[in-house]
Amino acid sequence: MRYVSTAGKAPDTDLEAAILLGLAPDGGLYIPSRLDPMPPETFARLQGAPLRDSAFEVGRHLLRGAIADGSLRRLVAYALNFPIPVVPLGERIWVLELFHGPTLAFKDVGARFLAQLLLYYRASQLGRGGSTTVRIVVATSGDTGAAVAHAFAGLPHTQVFVLFPQGQISARQERLITTVGGNVHALAVRGTFDQCQRLVKQALADPRLRDEPGVLTGANSINVGRLIPQVFYYVHGWAQLPDVANPIVVAVPSGNFGNLSAGLMAKRLGLPVDRFIAATNANDVVPRYLQTGHFQAQPSVPTISNAMDVGDPSNMARIRHLYDDDVNQLRRDLSASAHDDNTTRECITRVYRKHGYILDPHTAVGYAALAAELERDPAAIGLLLSTAHPAKFAEIVEPLIGSEVPLPPALAAALQAEPHVTVIDPELDALRSAILSGGR
Repeated sequence: MRYVSTAGKAPDTDLEAAILLGLAPDGGLYIPSRLDPMPPETFARLQGAPLRDSAFEVGRHLLRGAIADGSLRRLVAYALNFPIPVVPLGERIWVLELFHGPTLAFKDVGARFLAQLLLYYRASQLGRGGSTTVRIVVATSGDTGAAVAHAFAGLPHTQVFVLFPQGQISARQERLITTVGGNVHALAVRGTFDQCQRLVKQALADPRLRDEPGVLTGANSINVGRLIPQVFYYVHGWAQLPDVANPIVVAVPSGNFGNLSAGLMAKRLGLPVDRFIAATNANDVVPRYLQTGHFQAQPSVPTISNAMDVGDPSNMARIRHLYDDDVNQLRRDLSASAHDDNTTRECITRVYRKHGYILDPHTAVGYAALAAELERDPAAIGLLLSTAHPAKFAEIVEPLIGSEVPLPPALAAALQAEPHVTVIDPELDALRSAILSGGR
């Protein structure tokens, strides 16, 4: 399998180079050059299959021999060492719970798989006399940073720099990032997530950093190595549904749109779902794009679903590339809706009272979008991606449900640990200095 840049001005490359580069030389994002459908009999065989089996089958099809089967099985087994259950919520909605990993968010899937891919390719480089040092930069609007920090924590010859907007992520999200320590450096940026993301792209393109010995790469969904494993859980979620005869609508809480990109890739592979819903908060550039056909980035707006506070989502480049920048093609597979904080709060309260189920603010946005869509289409059933554990947002959720959210052990440990964080300005010079000084 070859990988091409969404900007169309860089040569295609193999998986190893795409992952180690992170960002293509022309500033675009790498994406598989083609997505051939899997045979229908493969999907039939995967119905009810364990997560690791379906992930291996999808991975082998997507990676096309880039990794030997035995190594791929080991990568999948190590990265996906936690459950991803499908839980019924009423009669027509099933929830794909993606928050049972070490940092309680769906980002654990991609981050852990990418960490193992980088280890695999670093070993390959060492065998060819290459450098051992890997520096990873990642921007986070809440959950990505913690997932990457924990996935790479303690790995030898690896330094991780996590950028987050100061004061704009939840206190518990911040603790999961700032208490890892060791080879993980937490950088609080005086700015927005969009500025953090822009800094990462600038760093990956910076000649002074790229000329340093070793490898410099990104771990956001900018990196195709993060995106590929996200395709796995769409197939897994579909395969666990009790009835796949009805039209299936998949609701995806969306911010930087990497999660949705993976879902649309899964559909290209033949995943038998009818359509997707991009559920956003007040940062509604994509709903407006689908309405008007004109994409216009905007400054991000703070909301209670903070991990989705993105005004210029990077992965729209991948989605537009998949659909040849034809919004009418995209509209056949995707609808979108935006939901404000009041709607989000009402949804959390209503679902808890009716079902006793606790939604985090991001999943609540997805639920609001899915419930409206199912009301319009009585024949359809819905798969809702639940992207984070509600305990990470207790200050929002608990007053709405009138009780405490049980504290998972991983979060309890982070709340007891000592945080370590460096504050920087949203300037490339500041980030470069932090990287070259090892986060100091």
